[in-house]
Amino acid sequence: MMEIKRKMGIAHFARRIKHPRGLWVKMAFIVVLGLCFVFFWSFLSSYASSFNVQRESFDDIAEPVSSRTKPARNEVTESSKSHERSKVESGSKSKEGRHVGGSVHKHETKKKKEHVVVSHPHKKKDLPKPVVVVEEEAVVKEVQEQVEAETEESESNKEDGEDGTESDGNEGESDQNGDESSASVDEEVEEKKEEVEISKKRKRKGPVFDPKAEYSWRLCNTRSKHNYMPCIDNDGLIGRLQSYRHRERSCPKKPVMCLVPLPHDGYDPPVPWPESKSKILYKNVAHPKLAAYIKKHNWVNESGEYLTFPQNKTAFSGNVLQYLEFIQEMVPDIEWGKNVRIVLDIGCSESSFVAALLDKDVLTVSLGLKDDLVDLAQVALERGFPTFVSALASRRLPFPSGVFDIIHCAACRVHWHSHGGRLLLEMNRILRPNGYFILSIHPWCAAMTALTASICWNILAHKTEEASEMGVRIYQKPESNDIYELRRRKNPPLCKENENPDAAWYVPMKTCLYEIPSAIEQHGAEWPEEWPKRLETYPEWLTSKEKAVGDTDHWKAMVNKSYLTGLGIDWLHIRNVMDMTAIYGGFAASLVNQSVWVMNVVPVHSPDTLPFIYERGVIGIYHDWCEPFGTYPRSYDLLHADHLFSRLKNRCKQPASIVVEMDRLTRPGGWVVVRDKVEILEPLEDILRSLHWEIRMTYAQDKEGMLCAQKTLWRP
Repeated sequence: MMEIKRKMGIAHFARRIKHPRGLWVKMAFIVVLGLCFVFFWSFLSSYASSFNVQRESFDDIAEPVSSRTKPARNEVTESSKSHERSKVESGSKSKEGRHVGGSVHKHETKKKKEHVVVSHPHKKKDLPKPVVVVEEEAVVKEVQEQVEAETEESESNKEDGEDGTESDGNEGESDQNGDESSASVDEEVEEKKEEVEISKKRKRKGPVFDPKAEYSWRLCNTRSKHNYMPCIDNDGLIGRLQSYRHRERSCPKKPVMCLVPLPHDGYDPPVPWPESKSKILYKNVAHPKLAAYIKKHNWVNESGEYLTFPQNKTAFSGNVLQYLEFIQEMVPDIEWGKNVRIVLDIGCSESSFVAALLDKDVLTVSLGLKDDLVDLAQVALERGFPTFVSALASRRLPFPSGVFDIIHCAACRVHWHSHGGRLLLEMNRILRPNGYFILSIHPWCAAMTALTASICWNILAHKTEEASEMGVRIYQKPESNDIYELRRRKNPPLCKENENPDAAWYVPMKTCLYEIPSAIEQHGAEWPEEWPKRLETYPEWLTSKEKAVGDTDHWKAMVNKSYLTGLGIDWLHIRNVMDMTAIYGGFAASLVNQSVWVMNVVPVHSPDTLPFIYERGVIGIYHDWCEPFGTYPRSYDLLHADHLFSRLKNRCKQPASIVVEMDRLTRPGGWVVVRDKVEILEPLEDILRSLHWEIRMTYAQDKEGMLCAQKTLWRP
C-alpha cells in the first residue's frame, strides 16, 4: 500500500512540473540539489586535507640567494635594509648572496595559549607580573617522530654490526632507510617554511622585553644534566627511553626557560691560555664515560685535580709534528699559516692536531659529532680550541660553500661512501676549489676510492704505515669545471643552476656536484691572499667594500679605545669569544693580535656575509638565535651582541629565552657586552640581575647604549 502511494506521489509531482507554474518548482529543486552537492564536497575536502602528503623530492624547496651565483641585471636586493626579514628565495641571483637559509621553525599543530604568572624570589622593585605565552606541544606527533627516527638508527647500527664495521651512528643504514630519512627531513623543512609564513603574519608590537616583567628561575631537569644541549640532547617526553641524542638537530617546541646546573663538584675558573693547552681542571668537564675513556688512552692523563695532555703522546702514530711535516713534504703548496689558514677537523678526537696547527698560525674548527658520548668536544673547548657540535647525517653543515682550505679526517669513523656519497659531497660543497681533503683511515675502503674518482678529486699523496696499516691520503678538489665534462659516467650529476650552494640552515644534503665558480663576481673563484695579508684584503666579488672597510675601522677603534681597557675585562682570562651578530667580521679582526679566537655568528635572517668572513681568514657559522646554539654549556668567556635583540624583536616567540641561552653559553666569571637601544637594555639589565649577574658598566647616549655584565656562580 505504501509503495502504491509513493508511486502516485511521484506521478503527481511530475504532472505539477509539466504545468506552467511548475517552473518555480524546477528551479527550487535544482537549488536544493546544488546546496547538497556543495555541502557534500566541502565535507570531503576538509577530511582529505587532514592527511599529510609525503614529498618525493627536494627540488621545489625554495632556497636563498647565493654569493656564488652570477648577478642578474637590474635586480634590487632589499635584505641589506631589513634585518628582520626571514625569507627563503629560490632561483634568484645576486652578486653578494644577501640571504643564506631563511629562519625556519618546526611547525606545531593544535596550539593553545595559556597565561603563566611567575614571580621573583629576590625582587628589588615592585613590578607587575609578566604574562608569558606558553604553547601546548603536539605530543603524539613528537612521540611518533622520535620512535621512527630512533628505530631507524638502531636498525642501521645492527646492520653495521653484522657486517663487521664500526658504526658512528650517522651512517650504515640501507639505502631505503636513507630515502625515508630524507623524506622526513623534507617534511620538516616544509613545516618550518609554513611556520615562517605564520610568524610573519603575527608580528608582535611593542618592546622586545616586557619592562614590567619579573622572572622566576628553575634548574633544567634533563638526562644530560650539567651538559645539556637543548637541540642535540634527546630530552623529550619519552627521551629517557630513546637514544641519548637526536639523529638530527631537533629543538624543543617551547623556548627553553630553565637554567643548566653546574657540574656535580662545582665549577672553578678555567686554566688560562696558553697553559690550558697542556692541562685543564678535571671537575669542569667531569663525565662518567670520560673517566673510562682516560684509562684506555695515553694522550690524556689524570693528574690530581687536572687532566694533562703530554705533547709527546698523541693518537697519531709517531709525533703530530712529524705528521704535519709529512703532509707539507708530500704537497709543498700546503704552506701552513700562509697558503693554508682555515681548516675543518672532523671528529674532534684528542685535539693534538688542532694544537699543533695553532703554533703554525692555522685556525682549525673542530666538528664534534653528536655521537661523541665521551664529550671530547667539551674537553677541546675547555682547552681553548674552536669547536662546535652537530649531527652529520642528512642536513648540511651550517657553513657556506667553498670556504675551508683543508678538511681533515683522522680515524673519524664516518662512512663517507654511504647514501650515494652525500657526506663526501657535502665536504666537496664546503671545500674551497683547489682545497685539500686529508683522510687517515684504517682499513682502506674500495668504495671510497671509486667515489673520490667520480667527483674528480686528485690523489696528491698516499702513504700506508706498515706497523698500523693506517693509510693517509691527500686529495685535491678541482679548480675548474672542465674535468667534470670529461667524466664517462655523469654520476653524481651536476646540481641544477638555480640551486644555491650557500643555503645551509635546515637544508638537506644534495647528492650532486656544484659547478666551480669561475666569474670574478663569484666567491671562491680565486684562492685568497696569504695570511695575514688576507685579513685586510677585500675581494672583487664583495660589492659593499666601503661598508666592510668602515666596519673594520669602526671596530678597530672601539676595541682599542674601550673594550681592551675601559670595560674592566681581564683579557688574560679571555680565550673563547663569540660575536653573536657578526657582519663583516670587523670585531674579530680587531682582536686578531689578542690571545683569543672568535666564533662569528651570522644570523640566518641577516645579509649573508659569512663567505667574506672566511675569505679574510677568520671563522664563523650560520645560526638562528630563536633556537639554542650547538655547543656545550659554559663554552665561552665572552659574548658580544651588537643590536642582536633589536633585529630579532619580531621573530622569536620568547626573546627572554635568548638571555637564558646566553647564560648557558657563558662560563661563570665570563662576560657579555651588549650594544643596543636603551629601551631594550633597561629591561635586559633587569633580566640579568634576576639571574644574579653582576652589572659592571652601563652607558647611554641619546637612544643608544651599552651594557657590560659578568656571570656569577649562582644557580636557583
